[in-house]
Amino acid sequence: MAKIKIGINLEFVRHEDKSFEWGVAKAAELGYEYVEPMVHLGRELLSEAGYFHSVSMLDDPLRIKRACAKSGVKLSGLSGHCPLIKPEISVEYLKQAIRFAAECGAPVVNSDEGPKPAWTTEAEDHVLMRYTLMEAAKVAEPRGVLIGLEPHQQYSKHPDGLDRIYRLVKSPAIGINFDTGNSYLCGHDPYKWLARVVGRLVHLHAKDIAVAQSNAERGKVTGTPVGCACGDGVIDWARVIKLCRKAKRDIVLSVECGTVEQAGRSIAHLKQLL
Repeated sequence: MAKIKIGINLEFVRHEDKSFEWGVAKAAELGYEYVEPMVHLGRELLSEAGYFHSVSMLDDPLRIKRACAKSGVKLSGLSGHCPLIKPEISVEYLKQAIRFAAECGAPVVNSDEGPKPAWTTEAEDHVLMRYTLMEAAKVAEPRGVLIGLEPHQQYSKHPDGLDRIYRLVKSPAIGINFDTGNSYLCGHDPYKWLARVVGRLVHLHAKDIAVAQSNAERGKVTGTPVGCACGDGVIDWARVIKLCRKAKRDIVLSVECGTVEQAGRSIAHLKQLL
Protein backbone atom coordinates (compact mmCIF):
# COMPACT_ATOMS: atom_id res chain seq x y z
CA MET A 1 0.00 0.00 0.00
CA ALA A 2 1.41 3.38 -1.04
CA LYS A 3 2.09 6.04 1.56
CA ILE A 4 0.45 9.40 0.90
CA LYS A 5 2.34 12.63 1.65
CA ILE A 6 1.25 16.27 1.42
CA GLY A 7 3.12 18.84 -0.66
CA ILE A 8 2.43 22.08 -2.45
CA ASN A 9 3.13 23.56 -5.86
CA LEU A 10 4.77 26.96 -5.37
CA GLU A 11 2.12 28.60 -7.54
CA PHE A 12 0.40 29.39 -4.23
CA VAL A 13 2.79 32.33 -3.78
CA ARG A 14 2.57 33.62 -7.36
CA HIS A 15 0.67 36.75 -6.34
CA GLU A 16 2.80 37.48 -3.28
CA ASP A 17 5.61 39.03 -5.39
CA LYS A 18 8.23 37.14 -3.38
CA SER A 19 11.23 34.97 -4.16
CA PHE A 20 11.56 31.20 -4.49
CA GLU A 21 13.24 31.00 -1.10
CA TRP A 22 10.38 32.94 0.49
CA GLY A 23 7.87 30.53 -1.01
CA VAL A 24 9.72 27.47 0.29
CA ALA A 25 9.94 28.97 3.77
CA LYS A 26 6.22 29.84 3.71
CA ALA A 27 5.29 26.30 2.67
CA ALA A 28 7.31 24.93 5.58
CA GLU A 29 5.71 27.42 7.96
CA LEU A 30 2.27 26.18 6.92
CA GLY A 31 3.31 22.61 7.68
CA TYR A 32 3.96 21.18 4.20
CA GLU A 33 6.46 18.34 3.99
CA TYR A 34 7.09 18.64 0.23
CA VAL A 35 7.31 21.44 -2.33
CA GLU A 36 7.10 21.45 -6.13
CA PRO A 37 9.11 24.37 -7.56
CA MET A 38 8.65 25.74 -11.07
CA VAL A 39 11.70 26.07 -13.34
CA HIS A 40 12.31 28.05 -16.52
CA LEU A 41 14.95 28.51 -19.19
CA GLY A 42 16.92 31.72 -19.52
CA ARG A 43 16.54 34.80 -17.37
CA GLU A 44 13.61 37.09 -16.64
CA LEU A 45 13.26 40.25 -14.59
CA LEU A 46 10.77 39.29 -11.87
CA SER A 47 12.54 36.12 -10.76
CA GLU A 48 15.94 37.77 -10.87
CA ALA A 49 14.66 40.62 -8.71
CA GLY A 50 13.09 38.26 -6.18
CA TYR A 51 9.50 39.08 -7.08
CA PHE A 52 8.52 35.69 -8.56
CA HIS A 53 8.96 32.12 -7.36
CA SER A 54 10.19 30.41 -10.54
CA VAL A 55 13.85 29.32 -10.67
CA SER A 56 16.03 29.73 -13.75
CA MET A 57 17.75 26.55 -14.89
CA LEU A 58 20.80 28.72 -15.52
CA ASP A 59 21.08 28.95 -11.73
CA ASP A 60 22.90 26.37 -9.63
CA PRO A 61 20.53 23.43 -8.93
CA LEU A 62 21.92 23.39 -5.42
CA ARG A 63 20.05 26.66 -4.85
CA ILE A 64 16.87 24.59 -4.68
CA LYS A 65 18.48 21.90 -2.55
CA ARG A 66 19.84 24.42 -0.04
CA ALA A 67 16.51 26.27 0.28
CA CYS A 68 14.67 23.03 0.98
CA ALA A 69 17.27 21.88 3.51
CA LYS A 70 17.15 25.23 5.30
CA SER A 71 13.35 25.05 5.65
CA GLY A 72 13.21 21.32 6.38
CA VAL A 73 11.14 20.31 3.36
CA LYS A 74 11.68 17.84 0.52
CA LEU A 75 11.03 17.95 -3.20
CA SER A 76 8.09 16.08 -4.71
CA GLY A 77 9.10 17.10 -8.22
CA LEU A 78 9.66 20.04 -10.53
CA SER A 79 6.97 21.82 -12.51
CA GLY A 80 8.56 21.64 -15.95
CA HIS A 81 5.55 22.30 -18.14
CA CYS A 82 6.37 22.82 -21.79
CA PRO A 83 4.51 22.01 -25.02
CA LEU A 84 5.59 18.48 -25.94
CA ILE A 85 4.08 19.07 -29.38
CA LYS A 86 6.68 21.77 -30.07
CA PRO A 87 10.07 20.00 -29.97
CA GLU A 88 11.93 23.20 -30.82
CA ILE A 89 10.95 24.33 -27.31
CA SER A 90 10.45 21.18 -25.31
CA VAL A 91 13.32 18.86 -26.16
CA GLU A 92 16.03 21.04 -24.67
CA TYR A 93 13.71 22.36 -21.95
CA LEU A 94 12.80 18.90 -20.68
CA LYS A 95 16.32 17.51 -20.97
CA GLN A 96 17.67 20.42 -18.94
CA ALA A 97 14.83 20.12 -16.40
CA ILE A 98 15.64 16.42 -15.94
CA ARG A 99 19.35 17.09 -15.43
CA PHE A 100 18.43 19.92 -13.04
CA ALA A 101 16.05 17.62 -11.14
CA ALA A 102 18.70 14.92 -10.81
CA GLU A 103 21.17 17.35 -9.28
CA CYS A 104 18.78 19.09 -6.89
CA GLY A 105 17.12 15.84 -5.84
CA ALA A 106 13.65 16.09 -7.40
CA PRO A 107 12.31 12.63 -8.33
CA VAL A 108 9.77 13.79 -10.96
CA VAL A 109 9.52 16.40 -13.72
CA ASN A 110 5.90 17.19 -14.61
CA SER A 111 4.75 18.33 -18.05
CA ASP A 112 1.94 18.12 -20.62
CA GLU A 113 1.48 18.28 -24.38
CA GLY A 114 0.82 22.02 -24.40
CA PRO A 115 -1.12 24.03 -26.98
CA LYS A 116 -0.69 22.64 -30.48
CA PRO A 117 0.56 24.55 -33.51
CA ALA A 118 -2.28 25.84 -35.69
CA TRP A 119 -1.02 24.09 -38.83
CA THR A 120 -0.24 20.52 -37.69
CA THR A 121 -2.50 17.48 -37.93
CA GLU A 122 -3.32 15.18 -35.04
CA ALA A 123 -1.08 12.45 -36.50
CA GLU A 124 1.79 14.90 -36.90
CA ASP A 125 1.35 16.11 -33.33
CA HIS A 126 1.78 12.61 -31.97
CA VAL A 127 4.94 12.06 -34.00
CA LEU A 128 6.32 15.32 -32.62
CA MET A 129 5.40 14.31 -29.06
CA ARG A 130 7.02 10.90 -29.53
CA TYR A 131 10.25 12.60 -30.61
CA THR A 132 10.23 14.91 -27.58
CA LEU A 133 9.42 12.15 -25.10
CA MET A 134 12.00 9.77 -26.54
CA GLU A 135 14.74 12.39 -26.22
CA ALA A 136 13.61 13.20 -22.67
CA ALA A 137 13.35 9.55 -21.62
CA LYS A 138 16.91 8.85 -22.75
CA VAL A 139 18.11 11.54 -20.35
CA ALA A 140 15.72 10.57 -17.54
CA GLU A 141 16.30 6.81 -17.42
CA PRO A 142 19.99 6.76 -16.43
CA ARG A 143 19.37 9.48 -13.84
CA GLY A 144 16.40 7.79 -12.18
CA VAL A 145 14.14 10.79 -12.81
CA LEU A 146 10.49 10.24 -13.73
CA ILE A 147 8.45 12.23 -16.26
CA GLY A 148 4.88 12.90 -15.11
CA LEU A 149 2.40 13.39 -17.96
CA GLU A 150 -0.53 15.56 -16.91
CA PRO A 151 -4.07 15.84 -18.32
CA HIS A 152 -4.20 19.48 -19.33
CA GLN A 153 -4.61 20.19 -23.05
CA GLN A 154 -6.37 19.23 -26.28
CA TYR A 155 -5.35 15.55 -26.43
CA SER A 156 -4.91 14.71 -22.75
CA LYS A 157 -8.33 16.11 -21.84
CA HIS A 158 -9.70 12.58 -22.33
CA PRO A 159 -8.54 9.32 -20.67
CA ASP A 160 -7.93 7.69 -24.06
CA GLY A 161 -5.95 10.70 -25.22
CA LEU A 162 -3.70 10.72 -22.15
CA ASP A 163 -3.14 6.97 -22.56
CA ARG A 164 -2.19 7.46 -26.20
CA ILE A 165 0.48 10.01 -25.24
CA TYR A 166 1.74 7.73 -22.47
CA ARG A 167 2.10 4.84 -24.94
CA LEU A 168 4.10 6.85 -27.49
CA VAL A 169 7.36 5.86 -25.84
CA LYS A 170 7.91 2.67 -23.85
CA SER A 171 10.08 3.77 -20.95
CA PRO A 172 10.17 3.11 -17.20
CA ALA A 173 10.84 6.84 -16.80
CA ILE A 174 7.39 7.88 -18.07
CA GLY A 175 4.39 7.94 -15.76
CA ILE A 176 1.28 9.96 -14.95
CA ASN A 177 0.97 13.15 -12.94
CA PHE A 178 -2.78 13.11 -12.40
CA ASP A 179 -4.55 16.44 -11.91
CA THR A 180 -7.85 16.11 -10.07
CA GLY A 181 -9.11 19.56 -11.07
CA ASN A 182 -8.20 19.41 -14.75
CA SER A 183 -9.75 15.96 -15.16
CA TYR A 184 -12.96 17.19 -13.52
CA LEU A 185 -13.19 20.39 -15.60
CA CYS A 186 -12.70 18.37 -18.79
CA GLY A 187 -16.07 16.82 -17.99
CA HIS A 188 -14.89 13.41 -16.79
CA ASP A 189 -15.28 11.47 -13.56
CA PRO A 190 -11.92 12.16 -11.85
CA TYR A 191 -12.17 9.08 -9.61
CA LYS A 192 -12.74 6.63 -12.47
CA TRP A 193 -9.91 8.29 -14.40
CA LEU A 194 -7.57 8.14 -11.40
CA ALA A 195 -8.42 4.47 -10.87
CA ARG A 196 -7.53 3.86 -14.53
CA VAL A 197 -4.03 5.38 -14.22
CA VAL A 198 -3.16 4.61 -10.58
CA GLY A 199 -0.80 1.83 -11.60
CA ARG A 200 1.22 4.39 -13.57
CA LEU A 201 0.87 7.24 -11.07
CA VAL A 202 4.10 9.03 -10.08
CA HIS A 203 2.74 12.32 -8.67
CA LEU A 204 -0.63 14.02 -8.14
CA HIS A 205 -1.72 17.64 -8.46
CA ALA A 206 -4.25 18.11 -5.68
CA LYS A 207 -6.47 20.71 -7.29
CA ASP A 208 -9.98 21.40 -6.02
CA ILE A 209 -12.57 23.27 -8.07
CA ALA A 210 -14.98 25.80 -6.59
CA VAL A 211 -18.67 25.21 -7.25
CA ALA A 212 -18.95 28.52 -9.11
CA GLN A 213 -16.05 27.62 -11.41
CA SER A 214 -17.52 24.17 -11.95
CA ASN A 215 -20.88 25.63 -12.98
CA ALA A 216 -19.25 28.11 -15.35
CA GLU A 217 -16.51 26.01 -16.96
CA ARG A 218 -17.01 22.26 -16.63
CA GLY A 219 -16.99 20.65 -20.06
CA LYS A 220 -15.88 23.91 -21.68
CA VAL A 221 -12.17 24.00 -20.74
CA THR A 222 -9.30 21.50 -20.55
CA GLY A 223 -7.84 22.74 -17.29
CA THR A 224 -7.08 25.66 -15.04
CA PRO A 225 -3.85 27.07 -13.53
CA VAL A 226 -4.81 26.63 -9.88
CA GLY A 227 -7.88 25.65 -7.90
CA CYS A 228 -9.50 26.70 -4.65
CA ALA A 229 -8.51 25.38 -1.22
CA CYS A 230 -8.76 21.60 -0.93
CA GLY A 231 -12.02 20.90 0.88
CA ASP A 232 -13.75 24.05 -0.36
CA GLY A 233 -14.72 22.64 -3.75
CA VAL A 234 -16.21 19.64 -5.51
CA ILE A 235 -13.42 17.05 -5.10
CA ASP A 236 -13.86 14.22 -2.58
CA TRP A 237 -10.38 14.06 -1.06
CA ALA A 238 -11.03 11.01 1.09
CA ARG A 239 -11.89 9.13 -2.10
CA VAL A 240 -8.79 10.45 -3.89
CA ILE A 241 -6.54 9.38 -1.01
CA LYS A 242 -8.09 5.90 -0.91
CA LEU A 243 -7.42 5.47 -4.64
CA CYS A 244 -3.84 6.77 -4.37
CA ARG A 245 -3.04 4.13 -1.77
CA LYS A 246 -3.27 1.59 -4.60
CA ALA A 247 -0.32 3.19 -6.43
CA LYS A 248 2.92 1.27 -6.92
CA ARG A 249 4.99 3.99 -5.25
CA ASP A 250 4.45 6.54 -2.51
CA ILE A 251 2.51 9.55 -3.80
CA VAL A 252 2.73 13.21 -2.90
CA LEU A 253 -0.49 15.19 -3.15
CA SER A 254 0.94 18.47 -4.46
CA VAL A 255 -1.69 21.10 -3.66
CA GLU A 256 -2.38 23.58 -6.46
CA CYS A 257 -4.16 26.64 -5.09
CA GLY A 258 -3.87 30.37 -5.63
CA THR A 259 -3.15 32.01 -2.28
CA VAL A 260 -1.28 31.50 0.99
CA GLU A 261 -4.59 31.51 2.84
CA GLN A 262 -5.95 28.72 0.61
CA ALA A 263 -2.74 26.75 1.14
CA GLY A 264 -3.30 26.91 4.89
CA ARG A 265 -6.86 25.64 4.62
CA SER A 266 -5.82 22.92 2.18
CA ILE A 267 -3.25 21.32 4.45
CA ALA A 268 -5.61 21.48 7.43
CA HIS A 269 -8.27 19.61 5.44
CA LEU A 270 -5.93 16.99 3.99
CA LYS A 271 -4.20 16.31 7.31
CA GLN A 272 -7.57 15.52 8.89
CA LEU A 273 -8.15 12.87 6.23
CA LEU A 274 -4.69 11.34 6.56
